[in-house]
Amino acid sequence: MTNPWFVRFVFLVQVICATFFVSDIFITVFGLRSTPINWQFRELIEIGAAVGLVLGVVLGGIAMVRTQARSKHIESQLRVASGAFAELLEERFDEWALTPAERDVAWFAVKGMSTQEIAALRNTSEGTVKAQSNAIYRKAGVSGRYQLLSVFVDELMAEASDIRQRTKK
Repeated sequence: MTNPWFVRFVFLVQVICATFFVSDIFITVFGLRSTPINWQFRELIEIGAAVGLVLGVVLGGIAMVRTQARSKHIESQLRVASGAFAELLEERFDEWALTPAERDVAWFAVKGMSTQEIAALRNTSEGTVKAQSNAIYRKAGVSGRYQLLSVFVDELMAEASDIRQRTKK
């Protein structure tokens, strides 16, 4: 299945099989054949067509199972990465001693929400959100939202690099 020439060959056989079956139906319906095909030759063509179709079904099934397994694996990795990111945020929030309100604002800011959106979600004024954001930036030692996000991205990238280095050894 990993050999592209084999996959192309099976595809070609399926095209030939489909062409044979469709043309045979077309010829029979419109009565276009003037002399019948030798029954032995016809049987060989039908056997080849059936083998080609069975190969296509088998390869399609294998591809479907592999695709589903790969999808589950990727979803699992995404859940792990999402959990790791959430843990990292919580660790930093503890380290910076953020209040519960500041934690909420920080979460929403990291998610990319605007000051207006955060204020609406928290049912507070934009001025309150701006004050809380400034407190977060001060405690985190950054100057704004983008630097706050970069703290987490940089740390995740450093951890990923460490993991790659350990697996190479």
